[in-house]
Order: sequence, then structure tokens, then C-alpha cells
Amino acid sequence: MSTPPSPGNQQPQDPYGPPPANRPQGAQGYGPNGPNGPNGPNGPNGPNGPNGPNGPNGPYAHYGPTGRPYGAPVSVNALAVTALVLGLLCFLPAAGLVLGLIALRQIRRNGQSGRGLAIAGAVLSSVGIVLWAVTLSTGVASEAWEGFKDGAQGNESLSLKKGDCFDAPGGLEGDTYDVDPVSCRGGHDGEVFAVVTLPGGAFPGDAEVTEIADERCYELQDQYAMDSWAMPADVDVYYLMPSRESWRYGDRAITCVFGNTDAKTKLTGSLRGDPTTLDADQVVFLSTAEAVDAALYEEPEETPEDDLTGHRAWAKQMDDVLGEQVEALRGHFWQSTAQQPVADLVRDMEDAREQWSKASAAGDPDTYYTHYDKAYEYVDGPATVTARKALGLATTPPSPGETEGGDSEAEV
Repeated sequence: MSTPPSPGNQQPQDPYGPPPANRPQGAQGYGPNGPNGPNGPNGPNGPNGPNGPNGPNGPYAHYGPTGRPYGAPVSVNALAVTALVLGLLCFLPAAGLVLGLIALRQIRRNGQSGRGLAIAGAVLSSVGIVLWAVTLSTGVASEAWEGFKDGAQGNESLSLKKGDCFDAPGGLEGDTYDVDPVSCRGGHDGEVFAVVTLPGGAFPGDAEVTEIADERCYELQDQYAMDSWAMPADVDVYYLMPSRESWRYGDRAITCVFGNTDAKTKLTGSLRGDPTTLDADQVVFLSTAEAVDAALYEEPEETPEDDLTGHRAWAKQMDDVLGEQVEALRGHFWQSTAQQPVADLVRDMEDAREQWSKASAAGDPDTYYTHYDKAYEYVDGPATVTARKALGLATTPPSPGETEGGDSEAEV
């Protein structure tokens, strides 16, 4: 009977079976070809050894199926993110679709994350392309763009300039949101004679804007239509003003407009009568007439009995103004047909000036009235009509008490 080996020296069973009879095993199977030997399965060069394919230093030791180290952070593909953003915004949808497809290709090659983002971006961009195609084919995009421009620019359709004529579908009374520019030769609702630009800052309020429009448009109407005699009796002054809403979009313009007092009646032809449409003789004559008229409008509201001092000061002002305008008429060289009529008018103006001078020194209301009445005889008298006819100007003076222009308003 054999004696069993001691427990301490017992060798583990070789999982690979006994070696061939002619190959030495070596201790513990560490022979050259043994399981734990240099070339064995567990040896340095074996399949599971340090240098083997599955060993610590082997090509597959620390890498997963795609060659990425285990535990390393995974980057998100930047193109996938961009494609998603473009898809959500529907801005440049074609670019979003192309970037999404490129991102998917890069993700498959590099093992990055973001595949879902790339797919979502490509799908949304495809939807955006379809929507753009529909809007362009139906004209919706064009209408939306025009609406945007109107809002951003304070309604471009109301950007009128001096000399423009237009029709207002909503009329010149109340709120006006749109106008249609037309030729001044035909019928039209309004003719622009001035544009006043307000300063920036906060909206000053409807009342203040109206006050500015009333004052400035009244002052500027005579610069556009210098001959007040040529203004039709049924023409009034209107103005288009910025509203609080249009002010937010940069609207700062008060547009001064001539329009008919009868909303159903249109103007015909241009009312413009300034140096662009008149000859030099007409401009000089109307400039002197306008200066005299402006001084006459300064007459005190109270009667001479209540304010003789004020009336005397005004009479002195009339004396000075007539002296200046007489010199202007004398200093201009007139066409032959107008020379004598203008000379006759100057003589009347000098007589009127003498009466204004005496009125400025009157000691009582009765004396003042005597010179006042004589001075006024020249105003719009026969000499004025004759000179106007010689110059080719209107010869019918405005009716007594007739107002030249009003203060109607329309809010933009």
C-alpha cells in the first residue's frame, strides 16, 4: 500500500490535463509549455498572460467593443446640438437637416453621444423645410414680412413727404392707419404741405402733440401756399399725428395736410404755390403781402376803449412793417406789365403807413378810429387787385370773416 503525500505538498489538479509523456512539466506546471509556463495559457506570453491578447498589456485589456476606455467620459457631438437648435428655431432648416446627418455619421465613427439630438434636429428641420415651402407658395411669408416692417417702422405707408398727395380709406377725421399715395393731378383726399419732426424721448401725450401740430402747421401753410387768395374756401388744414402706440416704433412725424372740409369731396390739382412753382416777381409780391398780413393778425383783442396803449403800439408796428415792405417792392426789378400796377400799390401803401403813424400817436379812441379806418382802406383794395392781375395771381380776395385753414387732426 502506498503512502499518500502530505497535505502541504499536494499539487492542484491541472485543468489542462496531464502533459504529454515526452514533455517535462516542471514544478507547478511552470515548464516552458505548461499552463503557467512562459508559453502556457497563463504564462507571460499566453492568451491570459500579461502580454497576451487578454492580459493587462494586451490590445483588448482595457477596451470595450468600440475601443473606448471603460469609465472614460463620453463627449456630446457638437453638430448634433447645433442641428437640434436649428430644428427648434425653424431657422435655416436645410442647414439643420444637413448637420444632423453629418452628426449621425460622426457619432457612429467616434462613439460620441448625441444620437437622439441629431435625429431630433434632422426631423424638426425636415418639418421646417415643409413649412417654409407651404408659406412661400401661399404668400403667407410675404404678408407676415410686410406686417413686421410696418410695425417696426411705425407704419411705412404713412411716411409721407412735403408735396405728396394721397387717399385715406378711413378719411382724414379720427384715426388713420393707412394711406394710398396718388398723383396730385387727379382727385385726392389730402396734400402734404409740411412735415414736423418731434424730438425723441418719452411720448409727450396727445394734448401736447396736438398743440404742437396746431401751432406749427398753421405757421407753415403759408410757406407752401403763399397766395392766400388762391386757397379754395372749402379747404381746411388737417394733421396726422403719432399715437402712443406708433411712438414706440419710432414714429415722430406730424404731417400737415390740406384737405376738403366735405369728407365726400376730393381735392383736384395741387395747391402748392411756393418758389418751386412761382416766378421771381410773384414770390417777391406774395412775400410782402404775407408780412403785412402777419402784422395785421397781431391786432389786440381788446377794443381801443379798453386798451388804447396796446392799439397804439400795434399801429406803430404796422407803420414799421409797411415801411420795410415798401422798400422791398421798390428794390425789385419788375416785368414791364407789372411795373405801373406795383408802383400804384406802393403809393397806396405809403398813404396807409402815414395813417398808421398818426393812429400810433392818437390821444383818444375816436381819433385812433379815424386813422385806423383810413389805413385799412388800402388793404385788399383796387390797387392790390390790379397788381395781382398783372402778375398772374388770384384776383378774388377771401370773403370777410373767412378763416384760412383750421385745426383738424387725425391720429396715426
